[in-house]
Amino acid sequence: MHTLTQFRLCPRSRSIRIALAEVGIEVELVEERPWEWRPAFLALNPAGELPVLTLDTGLVLCGAYAISEYFAGLLSGHEKEGRPAPLIHGKLEERAEQRRLVDWFHGKFDREVTRELLYERIYGHLIPDAPHAPDADALRAIRANIRYHIAYVNHLAHNRRWLAGDEMSFADMAAAAHLSAVDYLGEIPWEEHTAAKAWYARMKSRPSFRSLLADRMPGISPAPVYADLDF
Repeated sequence: MHTLTQFRLCPRSRSIRIALAEVGIEVELVEERPWEWRPAFLALNPAGELPVLTLDTGLVLCGAYAISEYFAGLLSGHEKEGRPAPLIHGKLEERAEQRRLVDWFHGKFDREVTRELLYERIYGHLIPDAPHAPDADALRAIRANIRYHIAYVNHLAHNRRWLAGDEMSFADMAAAAHLSAVDYLGEIPWEEHTAAKAWYARMKSRPSFRSLLADRMPGISPAPVYADLDF
């Protein structure tokens, strides 16, 4: 069986978990704390970043981009339930838009929201030699960024069937992965953004989301709406 080295709230790991579940590829999950910089993990991926997928053939794919592009190419032209395989698909301009949004969430959203929020509220507590107390100013800035980004998601969801167009793609999975990590902490003002909420409700209701909604961080309970499909 393939092995996915990941961390349960890492949004890039989560996007790959959703993607592989959507295309019916089973993996064994191995949890890694990337801030520990374990030599064995660095030997697997010298960049020290998650996720890493080790195929049963021995091939190692490092990072969400490499993994998603590998399977998008492998599944090019395939269908699932009579629709395009839900990764990167369609005409050239459609694929470009899907990749633009993947980069938005795995790049811009991660820099401005997810990475900082997880550090302030979760990861900082788990570093044994230098525990970090949340910074109030940093949290205010992050929450302002959340409002900006969720408004953009709301705009996309209001004007399109899925975030990148008529068909679900890896763009939706990347977006939902980041929002799910933020939603675990109850930081998203869903009631102010009804189109984004409706889109996310469709995403979290999919079978591919079930394992994510079952995730729990020891000592840190999720927000009440996290696993609620009718939130």
